[in-house]
Amino acid sequence: MFVPVNEPDLSGNEKKYLQECIDTGWISSEGPFVERFEQGMADLCKRRHAISVANGSVALDLAMQALELELGSEVIMPTFTIISCASAIVRAGCIPVLVDSDPLTWNMDVSQIESKISSKTSAIMVVHIYGLPVDMRPILNLAKKYGLKVIEDAAEAIGQTYYGEPCGSFGDISCFSFYPNKHITTGEGGMVLCNDDKLSERCRSLRNLCFLPARRFMHERLGYNFRMSNLQAAVGMAQLERLEETINKKRDIGRKYQGLFASVSNLQLPIEKTSYAENIYWVFGLILKDCLHVDADDFAQRLKALGVATRPFFWPMHEQPVFLNQKLFEKENHPVSEAISRKGFYLPSGVGITEDQIVYATSEVKKVLMVIQ
Repeated sequence: MFVPVNEPDLSGNEKKYLQECIDTGWISSEGPFVERFEQGMADLCKRRHAISVANGSVALDLAMQALELELGSEVIMPTFTIISCASAIVRAGCIPVLVDSDPLTWNMDVSQIESKISSKTSAIMVVHIYGLPVDMRPILNLAKKYGLKVIEDAAEAIGQTYYGEPCGSFGDISCFSFYPNKHITTGEGGMVLCNDDKLSERCRSLRNLCFLPARRFMHERLGYNFRMSNLQAAVGMAQLERLEETINKKRDIGRKYQGLFASVSNLQLPIEKTSYAENIYWVFGLILKDCLHVDADDFAQRLKALGVATRPFFWPMHEQPVFLNQKLFEKENHPVSEAISRKGFYLPSGVGITEDQIVYATSEVKKVLMVIQ
């Protein structure tokens, strides 16, 4: 048996809506599914505006550009995340300031944020990691106290809530990704959401080459072609219709893994819930405890040989060669992030996984543990 790390479920209205695009000829970004998908995401997140884009990384770029933060100002963010977050800050002419992870949730340690705030701080970028949301209330309070913008990356938290309010509804602007491993996929694709009318207009203009409203091919500012196609939006709309079913499936996958690993020592499992949220299990992560003298890469190679695909955890921003070459984060240490990036990986947990595949993946992890212990 081979168990892929992710398989999307496209068994809803995806074919029907794509056929509609083909039959009508509306395949570009001007097709009707784009507006429908945007409105659907806005409704889901209780936002006034949603702006679809080509992928989640450019959603972050668009958000940073549209906020027009002061050049050279600082944006506080987690070191443990995908590079898209830090690169969007750098490309906007700002300086990322890093925070280590909480060892249980793997999200940014909110208790460290206030000590990082300086006279140069302009914003906090929040990233919900692997299925549990960041504790938002302390961050929103700090933002209000110091007059800071909040950018919320909810790519891994589509359908998740924080104290009952949807992830993607917090802060000045929020971003989503619709990559194939997300709870809603369009193949590639992303979304930027906000409540401010002027910020929304700026996002829409920047997304579409900054055409002047009165004269299409005249420009006063350089923008980008970050548009989503009607074909992508059609798939996204079909996925959105089944989001509740998807969330239930993901939580069921997480519970199955939790039960199968309950008696296994030497592994740190994801926590099932916090005071503010139940784990949505975007992925099912494992961390090898220190008593196991192998790292995640070694363990993953052993699982691959047994037919189980995995993915490593994120590698911290303060250890990224591209940023060290730019003289960023020199001599910084963030021990929790460093440890979990070296010892952490996640198992197959896409919405298309079967129970037999879950059982097989678990049995092979146990088999490897027996060999290395």
